[in-house]
Amino acid sequence: MKIIISPAKSLDFESKASTEIFTQPRFLDKSEKLSKKLKSISKNKLSELMKISDDLAALNYDRNQAWSTPFTKENAKQAIYSFTGAVFQGIDVTTLKEDKIPVLQDKLRILSGLYGLLKPLDLIQPYRLEMGTKLKVGRTENLYKFWDNDLADSLNNELTDDELLVNLASSEYFKALPKKTLKVPMITPVFKDFKNGQYKTIMTYAKKARGLMVRYIIENDVETIEDLKGFNVDKYRFSEEMSSGNDLVFTR
Repeated sequence: MKIIISPAKSLDFESKASTEIFTQPRFLDKSEKLSKKLKSISKNKLSELMKISDDLAALNYDRNQAWSTPFTKENAKQAIYSFTGAVFQGIDVTTLKEDKIPVLQDKLRILSGLYGLLKPLDLIQPYRLEMGTKLKVGRTENLYKFWDNDLADSLNNELTDDELLVNLASSEYFKALPKKTLKVPMITPVFKDFKNGQYKTIMTYAKKARGLMVRYIIENDVETIEDLKGFNVDKYRFSEEMSSGNDLVFTR
């Protein structure tokens, strides 16, 4: 089984990772091309391009200027310990048993506008570049076209014909992996909460639930759809009635 998730805007490069083991991003050569482009963009242009405040633009301008290779433990940090958004709070890697870290490394892939496709222990440096950013690089007019089929091809090379691919990424990032380019069916868990008389996806809760699902898969050695349906964390339960096709709906 392989799992895909989105990255997070919030980062932690102050605390130390709880493992010395690290790997290098597969697409670092392409990241360097993106970095070169980002270094050429002023603070004002960054603010316009990314639709962020002046303070955030200044922070990310400085990040862009400081970004450099090669990546080492001294100037970079493992991705799974760097992202701190709701999905990663759900995974809570710092409390995961040590023997589950290799399992996480094998199963989990993090989509990224700058790095393409990350393994959990891949080193990264601080950045902000959402996949939906309309950044022109060479002849490509946005990041979807820049990455083209590289990400799907990379996943396909890892997947066996009977392996499951579980999509826990946002729609913005999932678009970087068109279904027609993947060689296995994609299973998409959907999380809904009962509010105002109906079930609906509340993004704040759904993001945390995606991380909880990742952790459930890793801790319970989940490999099948039936195993996935057994997810019963934080009061979520599988709903046969609301599920259809490859969309598995969990409600609470």
